[in-house]
Amino acid sequence: MVITATQIKELRERTGAGMMDCKKALTETGGDLDLAIEELRKKGVAAAQKKAGRIAAEGVIVSAHNAQASVLVEVNCETDFVAKDESFKAFCSQVAATALQHSPVDVHALAGCVFGDDGETTETVRQKLIAKVGENISIRRFARMEAGGGTVSGYLHGSRIGVLVKLVNGSPELGRDLAMHVAASRPLCISEEAMDPGILEKEQAIYTAQAAESGKPPHIVEKMVSGRVKKFLTENTLMHQPFVKNTDQSVADLLGETGASVVAMVRLEAGEGIEKRSDDFVSEVMARAGT
Repeated sequence: MVITATQIKELRERTGAGMMDCKKALTETGGDLDLAIEELRKKGVAAAQKKAGRIAAEGVIVSAHNAQASVLVEVNCETDFVAKDESFKAFCSQVAATALQHSPVDVHALAGCVFGDDGETTETVRQKLIAKVGENISIRRFARMEAGGGTVSGYLHGSRIGVLVKLVNGSPELGRDLAMHVAASRPLCISEEAMDPGILEKEQAIYTAQAAESGKPPHIVEKMVSGRVKKFLTENTLMHQPFVKNTDQSVADLLGETGASVVAMVRLEAGEGIEKRSDDFVSEVMARAGT
């Protein structure tokens, strides 16, 4: 049976699959469009499962907002090329909208949410996109911040960094300025009291080991460690950091002037903490050649 270009075009438009995949599916199903769609979906699922083990360290941070809440979502892919693909970007935007609309408790729950107007789940659409672009795509994490009792402001630095800040008694403009500050200065927490004890203990152990190597008396070592811990807290807590738009004042001073307070913040950076694969293509080719 001869498969026409019109049939292939229609199947591509309905599935997003590649031209050769569409032609093969139509040939295998005798030109039956519905059966061809089913075959491609089956193969798409198989392709998605096969690609699931591949490292997805590129990607984007996207956001969505309404009067009640704001969300940030990180969606990863394997290459920067796909991160700039319009289909991928549209998928990411809809993921954020879905997370905002359905309030899932975690990424697993988000995968089962109805995605858009077609009645399909987020997971089904993700697998279709994997089949289309030929790369592993994963929804890594998301953060949701409720506006109740305050004002939530957001800031996206390109497509790589996203921040949400919740203020009480503060303006949206101040919130956005502080979100920009968090994007640039990367504070670990709002105040010293909120610092993770595990992080502080780890830093203290490092400073103690470093100071002990100096050969100085124990009481001097103790002062050295205390000073370094204090500096660490100053550099990594939002309240102590110099405000990026006026480094002559701290964030705490700025908030004191305005009467506002920061009650929550979150910062997501695409690919943060993911070890990217470094392929040795020469070794791979030699191995395949048996040399």
